[in-house]
Amino acid sequence: MGRNGQAAVESVENNQNIMGYLPCNQLILKLSVPMMLSMLVQALYNIVDSVFVARVSEDALTAVSLAFPLQSLLIAVAVGTGVGVNARLSRKLGEKSMREVNTTAGNALFISIIYSVVFLVLGLTICGPFYRIMTDDPEIIQYGIDYSSVVLTFAAAPIFQMACERLLQATGKTFYSMITQTTGAIINVIMDPIMIFGLFGMPAMGTKGAAIATVLGQAVAALMAVFFNLKFNKEITFGAQYIKPHKETIKAIYIVGIPSIIMQSIASVMNFGMNKILLQFSSTAAAAFGIYFKLQSFVFMPVFGLNNGIVPIIAYNYGARKPDRIKETFKIAVMYAVAIMLVGILIFELLPELLLKVFNASDNLYAIGTVALRLIAIHFVFAGYDIVCSSFMQALGHGVKSLIVSIVRQLLFLLPAAYIFAHVFGLNAVWLSFPVAEVASLILCTIFTGRIFKTEIEPLYEKTDSKA
Repeated sequence: MGRNGQAAVESVENNQNIMGYLPCNQLILKLSVPMMLSMLVQALYNIVDSVFVARVSEDALTAVSLAFPLQSLLIAVAVGTGVGVNARLSRKLGEKSMREVNTTAGNALFISIIYSVVFLVLGLTICGPFYRIMTDDPEIIQYGIDYSSVVLTFAAAPIFQMACERLLQATGKTFYSMITQTTGAIINVIMDPIMIFGLFGMPAMGTKGAAIATVLGQAVAALMAVFFNLKFNKEITFGAQYIKPHKETIKAIYIVGIPSIIMQSIASVMNFGMNKILLQFSSTAAAAFGIYFKLQSFVFMPVFGLNNGIVPIIAYNYGARKPDRIKETFKIAVMYAVAIMLVGILIFELLPELLLKVFNASDNLYAIGTVALRLIAIHFVFAGYDIVCSSFMQALGHGVKSLIVSIVRQLLFLLPAAYIFAHVFGLNAVWLSFPVAEVASLILCTIFTGRIFKTEIEPLYEKTDSKA
C-alpha cells in the first residue's frame, strides 16, 4: 500500500476513534461546546413563546405555562429514546460492531415514526380534557387548547429532529446539531410575533400562532438533521433494511431509554402536581412557576448540552475498556456543571426583577415571582452534580438508577414537601421544596455513582492488564 493510501486509512481510523484518543478536556469541549451553545439557543426557543404570549394577556401566559406537562411528555419520549440510542450506538462504535451501529440508527427512525402517530392521536383528543382538569377559567382553557393541540398534533417535527441529532452526537458531529437547533430557534423567534400578533398580513392567532411558529422551526431543523446525517455521517450506513424493527436492538435501546422516558415523564407529573398546588393560591402563582421553568432552562440547558457530549465519550471508552478516560471525563464534567450552576445562582439571586420584566409582569406577578426565583435557585449547585451523575449512569446502562433518583427527588420529596409547606407555611414556603428534594438526590447520586465506579470501572483495569 502506498504512502497516500496508508495515510487515508489512518485518517479514517482517527475519525472513528476520536473519543478514544483525544485528551479528555479537549474532547469534552469539542463535543459539548457546540451542544451547549445549541442548547442555549434551544432555551431561547423555549422562552420566546412565553415572552410574546405574555403581551397577549396573563391568562394566555398561564395557559402556555400549564401546557408544560404535555410538552414534557413529548420531550420525555423523544429525549429518553435518544439517550438509549446514543448510549448503544456509541458503545457499538467503540466495539467496532458496524452492522449493529446501522441497525441501531435505523430502528431509531422506525421508533420515531411510531411515536409521531401516537402523538398525532393525542393532540386530537386529550387537550380539552387536560385543561378542564387544571382550571375552570374558560379563557385559559381556550388559550391552552389552541396552543397544546398544535404542539402535539405535529409532534413528528421535534421527534425526528431529536432522533437525527442524537445520531450526529453519537458519532461526534455535534457541530451539525448546533446548526440544526440554531436554525430552528431563529425561525421560531422570527415567526412568533408574526403568527401571534398578525404581522405582514398574517391573521393574529394568539397562542395558536406561538405553537405554529414553534412547529415550523422544529420542522426545518428536522429536515436539516436528516440531510446532515445522509451527507456527512459516514460512520452510519442508512438503508431500508436497517429501519426494519429489530427486537434485540429495540430492547437494548429501551433498557436505557425506558428509565429515561419515565424519569422525564416524572417531571411532567411533578409539574402537573405543582400547578394544582399553586392554583389553590392563584393563577398568578402558576404563571410565576411557568416563568421559572422557562428561565431555568438558560441555566440547565448548557449542562444538558455538556452531558450530551460526555455520554458518548463514557459509553465509547467503556466499550474500548479505557477506565482512566472515563474517570477523567466524569471529573471534568462535574467541575464544568457546578461552575455553570454557580453562575445561574448569581443571576437568579441578584437580578430576579430584571428577569421578570421580560415577561411584562404585573405588580402581583413581580411580588410572587421575585421570591420564587430566589428560593428555588438555591438548589442549582447541587443539581449540576446530580445531572452529571445521572448521565454517567445512563451512559453505562444504569437507567434504572437514574429513574430511582428522579422518583425520590420529584415524587417522594418535592411534591409532598410542596404540599405540606403550602398548607402549613403558605405560598412562599412552597418554593423551598426544590432545594429540599435536591439534597435527597445528591445523597442517592453519590451512593449509586460510587458503587458503579467500584464494581464496573475499577475491574476494567484488570481486563486491560490481562488483555495486554
